[in-house]
Amino acid sequence: MGQPIPEKYPRVKSVSDQERIRMVREIFSTITGKYDFLNRFLSLRRDVYWRKFAAGKMIFFKTNRYLDVACGTGDLSVAAAKKYPQISVTGLDFVLEMVEAAKIKIQRKGLSGRIQVLQGDALELPFADNSFDVAGIAFGIRNIPDRMRALSEMLRVVVPGGQVMVLEMTFVRSWFLKKIYHLYLNDLLPAFARLFSKNPAAYHYLADSIMHFPSPEAFVAVLEDVGMVDVKKYSLTFGVTWLFVGKKAGG
Repeated sequence: MGQPIPEKYPRVKSVSDQERIRMVREIFSTITGKYDFLNRFLSLRRDVYWRKFAAGKMIFFKTNRYLDVACGTGDLSVAAAKKYPQISVTGLDFVLEMVEAAKIKIQRKGLSGRIQVLQGDALELPFADNSFDVAGIAFGIRNIPDRMRALSEMLRVVVPGGQVMVLEMTFVRSWFLKKIYHLYLNDLLPAFARLFSKNPAAYHYLADSIMHFPSPEAFVAVLEDVGMVDVKKYSLTFGVTWLFVGKKAGG
């Protein structure tokens, strides 16, 4: 990157879309090495269960193809491929370091023949209309400023009747858990990250992005505004994470 890593990133609400895109690219290019370890450690391995739950809700009925947007190191791609031996998977991420890490993981798991990973932009998916049965994104939509456009692109590339799935962390609304979760996001998570990550400031940003993500009800409305039908939401681990599933009309 050539730039010194900051001690702290600006708050999500205080930067322009272009500044946020630059921040996200820098953050995810500098935390790749310990990304999987910290995900498991900081979620007490609940992230593994969340992805398995999401994979279990996928329905393949026409193309037997799954698109993993903002795929990171490929965990949801791998979960889907293991769950459904008949499908082929395409992962896409705009951070080259994440793409390379995903390719290594996929090769190590013997899935290179079924999963391909590309560098690309979620706002301009390089695929034809109606190419996939399912398009999903795990813990990535909150890092995309133009969510409506990204979701519209995901909807475009799935077949009529196909699914768009969003797995995302939100700030819990329960009065009982709110103070505990606030303490965890803003104090414990960055403190743990300082022990293992060369860019602990990234975890301040991640906490801030979670706290500013819409409520589950508001996000359902976003999915419906994009044009999805039959939208369902599933609360996971006391509402720390939610799975949203919408469909493309016409199936």
